[in-house]
Order: sequence, then structure tokens, then C-alpha cells
Amino acid sequence: MKYLYIFGTLFFTVYGQIILKWRIGKLGWHPNTEGIGAAVVNYLRFLFDPLIFSGFISAFVASVFWMLAMTKFEITQAYPFMSISPALVFILGIWLLGETFSWGKVIGLALIIIGVIVTVKL
Repeated sequence: MKYLYIFGTLFFTVYGQIILKWRIGKLGWHPNTEGIGAAVVNYLRFLFDPLIFSGFISAFVASVFWMLAMTKFEITQAYPFMSISPALVFILGIWLLGETFSWGKVIGLALIIIGVIVTVKL
């Protein structure tokens, strides 16, 4: 049951990152953004988008799950699991957002995952 808190933290963290990137890409930055007023309008448009707002809420929910995880784990035991989120964002970024794949990224993520396994098991 205590691993549900870690899973919740990971899920809501990754959801927030993916949804923010996707929506900001969909909404786009208006080309007529010269001047501070136009920049503020663009930022407000992003801020009040319901899906972007859900990404902010997701970050808050991830924080709540993390606080719950801290009641069940030592931080040195729980924190390595947070290193899994870059791997999940990498996979979902390629699959859902069409981001670039490279073997360098795969090797780096594999090293992170190996590090998590070593840290948690030893």
C-alpha cells in the first residue's frame, strides 16, 4: 500500500509535465508578441487554459502524495524512485508529443534506472 504514494507522486508529476508541454504547444505563442503587454496576454492565456490549470493542480496533488510517502519511507529510500519520472516523460514525450529519440537519451535513462535499483536494493 505504501508504494501507492510513490506511484501517485510519479503519476501526477509526469501527467503535469506532459499536459503542460502538450497544451502550450497546441496553444502556441502568438507571433505578435512584441512588448510586455502582448507577453502578459500570452501568459494569461496559458494560465487560464483548463488543461494547463490541471497540470498545476497535478503538481499540487503530486506534492500531497509525496508528503504521504514521507510518512511511510525514509527519504533516502523513496527519493530514488523519483528518478523514474524522466524515463516516463521521455517515453511519453516520444509516443504522445512526437519528440526526438536518441540512443544517448536511452543510455542515460538506463543508467538512471540502474542507479535507482542499486540505491533501493543495497
